[in-house]
Amino acid sequence: MRITKEILTKTTEEAIGEDAIPLVFKLKGRENISEFKLADELKVDVHLVRNILYRLNNFHLATYMRKKDRQKGWYISYWTLNTKRFTEVYEKLQVNRLENLKEKLKKEQEYREGLYICPNLCTRMNFEKAMENNYKCPECGSILNPQDNSRTIEHLKSMIAEMEEVSA
Repeated sequence: MRITKEILTKTTEEAIGEDAIPLVFKLKGRENISEFKLADELKVDVHLVRNILYRLNNFHLATYMRKKDRQKGWYISYWTLNTKRFTEVYEKLQVNRLENLKEKLKKEQEYREGLYICPNLCTRMNFEKAMENNYKCPECGSILNPQDNSRTIEHLKSMIAEMEEVSA
């Protein structure tokens, strides 16, 4: 699988966080870039850049080497993006997302006839829980309304089918 902008963006957003996306694109296609240079180019504090870089490194999405600055006496890290790893992480995230959707579909189908929801959207619960709470929201006290989740089930089915089609 070729590394695309979509794979870089989605993988970064899900695994690291949305705040890491600009840094990933600054690193893309470059090797051994100093964290200070990255901070300067992004116009953000070097501590924020380091935090993001270490989060990338935790997933092996970025690698670094440390060199001692002879003039100042401190260590500087030079970073490189590991684009091959992005594809692996992206595929694992897709598998996890698909499993989560299937699990959610299974739960929705189990409660097809007995879901209750707060009109203020505080909570959503099955028949047994609603009965335990006297059909009142435990958070705001509003009366719970029965919910038809057939549209949710259909939506989940279509999302699963779409993901399975793409991965096939």
